[in-house]
Amino acid sequence: MRPRSPLILVLLIPLLLWTARASKSPPVPLRPGTRVLLDAHNCYPYFEWWSDRIDRALSAGTPLAIEQDLLWARNPRTGKMASLLSHGAPATGAEPEMREYFFERVRPIVENALRDGNRGDWPLITLNLDLKSEEPEHLAAIWQLLLQYQDWLTTASRSNTMERMEPLDVRPILVLTGESDAQKAVFYDQVAEGSRLVVFGAVRTNAKDPSVPPEVLAANPADNYHRWWNNSWRVVEPAGQPNAGAWTPEKDTRLNQLVRYAHAHSLWIRFYTLDGATKAELSCNGWFSSYNFGSQDAVQKRWEAAAKAGADYIATDQYEVLDTLLKARK
Repeated sequence: MRPRSPLILVLLIPLLLWTARASKSPPVPLRPGTRVLLDAHNCYPYFEWWSDRIDRALSAGTPLAIEQDLLWARNPRTGKMASLLSHGAPATGAEPEMREYFFERVRPIVENALRDGNRGDWPLITLNLDLKSEEPEHLAAIWQLLLQYQDWLTTASRSNTMERMEPLDVRPILVLTGESDAQKAVFYDQVAEGSRLVVFGAVRTNAKDPSVPPEVLAANPADNYHRWWNNSWRVVEPAGQPNAGAWTPEKDTRLNQLVRYAHAHSLWIRFYTLDGATKAELSCNGWFSSYNFGSQDAVQKRWEAAAKAGADYIATDQYEVLDTLLKARK
C-alpha cells in the first residue's frame, strides 16, 4: 500500500476535525416538555443592592432561564432615556442596562458554546423579558439591542401567516416576552416576511378566574410568534402562595392538567413565583412576601410537583436551592 502524500494529509486533517465537531452537534429539536429549568426570577439589582443576582443564577450552570425587568426611563447617570433593569419607577441612577448586565456578562458562555459547537443543551439561556413600560421608543430600543446580538439568538422565519409555525434555528439564547399587542406590533408585525423573528411572545391568559379549565384560560394554541404560556401560580392554587395551605392530590391534578394542555398545544409553560422563606430571609434578600409559601418544606412540595409534571420553567428567587433539587432529580 502506497503511503499517502503530505498534501492529502493536509487536506484531510481539517475535514476530519470538522467531522468530529459536527458529530457532537446534531440538530436540536426544541420542543415543549423536554426539560425542566430553573427560572431566575427578578435577576437584576434593586437600587444599589443585590447586584450579584446574575452571578448567583449562572453559578447553577446551564441550561437555565433568567428574567430581566425593563423600564423606559431617563438614566440619571447619562441624562438620556434608556431601557433600564428595574422593577418600576423612579430610576435612581443605580440601574444597569441589559447590554452590560446581561449580554456582556454571558458573552464568554455564548462564545464558548458557539466555538465548541455542541448544541445538545441549546438554548443554554432563556432570556425572559418582563416589560414594565411599553412606550414605542422603549420597544424600538429593545428590538435594536436584540438585533445586535442576533447571532446568539434562537430565531424563526417570519412567514406570511402567523398560524404556520416555522422551525426554530436554535442558538445559545432564546428570548421570550409578554402577551401584549404593543409588543407583538414591534416584535412580529413590523418584521418583513422572510426575515427572522428574534423574540417570541406569550399566548394571552384569561386571568379573571384562575380556576377555569385550561382551554378557557388559554384559548389559543401556539403559532409562529406566540410560543409560550406564562402563569401566576394562582392558576394552580387560587388563594395565592401565602394562603395556599396544604398541597393536595387535587392541586397536583390541576397542575398536571395545565402542563399537559400547554404541551399538547405546543407551548412552553412557566409558573411564577415559588418561594419558601422566613420573614428575615425575605427582608435581607429583597424577595416579595406575595410569592412566599412560608417555609422550605411547603415550597419544595410545589417545586417537586412542578418538575414531575414537566413544567418547562419554574420561577423562584431561591436559585441555588431549586437548582440543587433539579440536579438531584436528574
